[in-house]
Amino acid sequence: MSSISKPWSLPPKQRLHPYEGLLYEGNNTLYESTGLYGEIELLNWSIPFRREELYVWSRHFWMSSSYFGEGLTLVGERLYQLTYDQNTGFIYDRTTLSKLGIFNHQMKDGWGLTTDGKIMFGSDGSSTLYHIDPHTMKVIKRQNVRYKDLDVHYLNVLEYVHGEVWANVFRTDCIIRISPEDGTVLGWILLPMLRERLEAAGEIEFEDVLNGIAWDNDEKRIFVTGKLWPKLYEIKVHSSNDHSQVDIERMCIQMPASLEGMK
Repeated sequence: MSSISKPWSLPPKQRLHPYEGLLYEGNNTLYESTGLYGEIELLNWSIPFRREELYVWSRHFWMSSSYFGEGLTLVGERLYQLTYDQNTGFIYDRTTLSKLGIFNHQMKDGWGLTTDGKIMFGSDGSSTLYHIDPHTMKVIKRQNVRYKDLDVHYLNVLEYVHGEVWANVFRTDCIIRISPEDGTVLGWILLPMLRERLEAAGEIEFEDVLNGIAWDNDEKRIFVTGKLWPKLYEIKVHSSNDHSQVDIERMCIQMPASLEGMK
């Protein structure tokens, strides 16, 4: 089991739309996918060395009443962005953020998307981790993610981290670590202190849940944030026995319900 150690935060930046996808591209650069019906935004953020505030290199913003922006990943020179409930996504140039095309997928909805460089992994709010061929966007494998004989529902934002798939469990303070080989649960990262600290300071509302993971493979850095959080945190994780199986089931395992209106 894993937990947080020594969080480092980047001070507030103005939040206009909720985070739905977060991606570290290299060279202290992050991509962000945001979502609201009627407004989709894709941003390229820079993490400065001396300044404390993120700043925007470039952005792509467009309006459509049909689409709600979701998970984001990078394959080669192209960014792939899911939309929530249209079985559709968009392809962008990684440098200019200009839209290059559209794709369809076979998941029930579009929630999270990541890649190991060869295949994509997707989530749709269920307990299923999808393996997707990036050339055809067809599902080639499905894994049901279970913890101690319990399905882990609401797998959301995904990130490929050092041979594992990490997923936010929607509306919880939990990140689950999944083996892409067989769907085994490898551990948990529990981050209630981040949300509680922001809530106590009056910087977020109760609904502004943990909702973003980005992995810097070169420097081995992990970044996390939430839906309308004014801060991005760099975190370190370590082994811990602070939480029992009962704690994890209480904090992280939810019974399935209608997803209508959840996002």
